[in-house]
Amino acid sequence: MKPVDVTTAIDIARPRQVVAGYATEPEHAPDWYANINRVTWQTEKPLRVGTRLAFDARFLSRTLSYTYEVTDLVPDELLVMATADGPFAMETSYTWADGPNGKTRMTLRNRGTPSGFTAITAPIMSRAIRRANRKDLAALKALLENQ
Repeated sequence: MKPVDVTTAIDIARPRQVVAGYATEPEHAPDWYANINRVTWQTEKPLRVGTRLAFDARFLSRTLSYTYEVTDLVPDELLVMATADGPFAMETSYTWADGPNGKTRMTLRNRGTPSGFTAITAPIMSRAIRRANRKDLAALKALLENQ
C-alpha cells in the first residue's frame, strides 16, 4: 500500500503566537478549512495531549466523520493529532517557526496509510489533500493578515 504523505507550508505576516494560537483553537477550524463543517470536543478543554475532537467533513465528494486525538503539543511550535477512529489512519501535524520580517512559517503535514478501497486511491488522495491544504493555508493567511 502506498502511504499518503503531504507537506504544505506558507508564510503568514503575523507573529508565531498569533498564528499558532488561532490554528490550535478547534472552533476556528471551519473558518479556514473549506472541507471541515464542524468540530466537537469529546474531552474537557483546554487542548492538551490526550484531547479528543470529533470532525465532520466533506472530502472527495464524501461526508466523513472521524476523531482526532492530540498526541503531541508544544505551544506555539507543534501540534500533532492522529485519528483515533475514522475511514483510515491519518496523522496531521502543524509546526510554526519564526520567519523573516516578523512572519510565521506554518507547515501542515498529513500522513497515513490508507487501507481497503482507499488504498487504491492513495495517489489521487495525495493530490487532493495537497490542493486542499494549499487553499486552506491561503485562507488562514488571508484571515489572519486581514484582522
